[in-house]
Amino acid sequence: WEPVVDDLTAVDLGPGIRHLAVTAHPNPFNPRTTISFDLPLAATVSLAVYDLHGRLVRSLLNSARLPAGSHQRLWEGRDDRGQAVASESYFYRFTAGRESRAGKLTILK
Repeated sequence: WEPVVDDLTAVDLGPGIRHLAVTAHPNPFNPRTTISFDLPLAATVSLAVYDLHGRLVRSLLNSARLPAGSHQRLWEGRDDRGQAVASESYFYRFTAGRESRAGKLTILK
């Protein structure tokens, strides 16, 4: 997949549905960041963090059905095994319904 990199990403959930804002704050961060998003409608969502080589680092949501409203997921700079990750840049990939976007995350230790 080709990431679209920015701090504010719009996700179109379908025809006639307003865009969805996805943000990560703080960014850069140490040791944790919160990825926030608002769903205008209930949707099946996935949120994962990848390294610069495209390898999965951490799955924060995996095909979870969430209601409409504001949601947040905390990433504490750890991989799926609970190990602290290196100080560098990563990408998150957020998928809601048929749409997918990505953003850059940077850990500074």
